[in-house]
Amino acid sequence: MRLVAAAVQMTSGGELGRNLDRAAELVLRARARGAELVVLPENFALLAEREEAKLQHADAIDPPGEILSRMMEVARQAGAWVVLGGMPERAPEAGHVYNTCALLAPDGSLRDRYRKIHLFDVAIPDGATYHESKSVSPGDEVHVSATPWGGLGLSVCYDLRFPELYRAQSKAGAQMAVVPAAFTLHTGKDHWHVLVRARAIENQLFVIAAAQFGRHNAKRVTYGHSLIVDPWGTVLAEAGDGEGLAVAELDFDRLAEVRREVPCLQHRRL
Repeated sequence: MRLVAAAVQMTSGGELGRNLDRAAELVLRARARGAELVVLPENFALLAEREEAKLQHADAIDPPGEILSRMMEVARQAGAWVVLGGMPERAPEAGHVYNTCALLAPDGSLRDRYRKIHLFDVAIPDGATYHESKSVSPGDEVHVSATPWGGLGLSVCYDLRFPELYRAQSKAGAQMAVVPAAFTLHTGKDHWHVLVRARAIENQLFVIAAAQFGRHNAKRVTYGHSLIVDPWGTVLAEAGDGEGLAVAELDFDRLAEVRREVPCLQHRRL
């Protein structure tokens, strides 16, 4: 069994309409290249300088709000499975949203929703400080979604640094994992490739990592380099600089072969 997957790379900004138009264009471009599963990066709909923008544009899920409704239409138009990498979802805590990764089916229906568990509260050596928990409430559930090709683990950006999440996904039957991200330039240049490949190798699954790239505003620059990695840790596709796509064919016979040759998933002791 094979699947053509695409990781979308964007430079989202503070204009919701422009970001959604660009996301739609790139999803359709990926579908034209044969992709049946298309993954959008974190903050695909909005990456604004002001935190208040998240609250202003936070989406409802039931009934769908502006972001989700538009992307449901795009999934239907493309006839593809689409992962909405990370979007602001309304949360009960005052002044907060969820950072939500949603899976849409080719008919546009919402099949699953994961709320980012690990929030990015760090001060990095380049002088930038991030405090995601000031405006985002954490989720608390691991999600492995059913697809025609097997289980798909959902995660968002900073989750990548917590291997126990992906271990839980593989134990729950994941054969693929998505990592939509907006990795900073400072951390991404040293850690992005290593972490994405490690999650693929240690859990023997495909990882589709869709990233933001470039300067988004005066405070935010991201690394890019969207990747698709196989269970052996081989990079199957990587996006260059700028907006675009990484597209690759995933061979699930190869996944089965890797798991047979090195059956570490069966050798767990802890």
